[in-house]
Amino acid sequence: MNRRRGVFMSEQRVRLAIQKSGRLSEDSATLLKRCGISFNNGLGKLRSQAGNFPLELFFLRDDDIPEYVADGVADIGIVGENIMMESLRNTSVIEKLGFGRCRLSIAVPKTMEYADSSSLRGRKIATSYPRILTAFLRENSIECEVHTISGSVEIAPSIGLADAVCDLVSSGSTLFTNGLREVETVLESEAVLISRPDMPPEVQTILDRLLFRIRAVKAAKENKYILLNAPNEKLDTIISILPGIKSPTIMPLAKDGWSSIHSVINENEFWTVVETLKKEGAEGILVLSIDQMIQ
Repeated sequence: MNRRRGVFMSEQRVRLAIQKSGRLSEDSATLLKRCGISFNNGLGKLRSQAGNFPLELFFLRDDDIPEYVADGVADIGIVGENIMMESLRNTSVIEKLGFGRCRLSIAVPKTMEYADSSSLRGRKIATSYPRILTAFLRENSIECEVHTISGSVEIAPSIGLADAVCDLVSSGSTLFTNGLREVETVLESEAVLISRPDMPPEVQTILDRLLFRIRAVKAAKENKYILLNAPNEKLDTIISILPGIKSPTIMPLAKDGWSSIHSVINENEFWTVVETLKKEGAEGILVLSIDQMIQ
């Protein structure tokens, strides 16, 4: 293992497959760059090596990623849970990444009467995810015909190809435009990091280093750093409001009877906590984003 001009030089690298274009491509690249990993993913590039971390990247179609990982061509991959589950390849999820969230849902025409899932019995459902849909129907004892198509699933009812569809939904605007409404959620999905079976120990060591960085970036994204001033007689109350990692940092101010308090707040609790702090006498509240958070 050598260093030349500050660049990590090593024959052993972990091979990562990510989407070359599409819904998860940009977010995957952003995650790696926030992990401090530099690479070239220029237009049309299918393969790249990181300049400062033992990582090689393959830019692939999303449907191909589970196969490349299962076959050992790539060691790990970033792909939607929906793709991984539909592929049925021998891979395992090692980390949920928190972006690319969507849901696989059954939708029916707005004019169709729908009481519950039993309304689907005897119907024809068009989908690009026949395995996931079939498993859902079996679990719910619903007998209907699954019609597999690729692309433009949402137009199937309007052209008489199917009575309903099962497709990915983010905002729901595409369904609305095509006169459809969601009636059943089949799967909640997000981007996941998957790995190959029988990972070589030397590659696992590099992967552990990558996971350390990814988890630090995820923790930072989910939290905010907060600074505020408070009268000393209110410190106990304000400390009880702030969750913190362990406990808030308290420093005296030049103004007698006042202290500065520093802490970390979860993104989901942020506004509720800040509103409560304000009511309890906190002043000069500053909130900062965090780049990485090592726990």
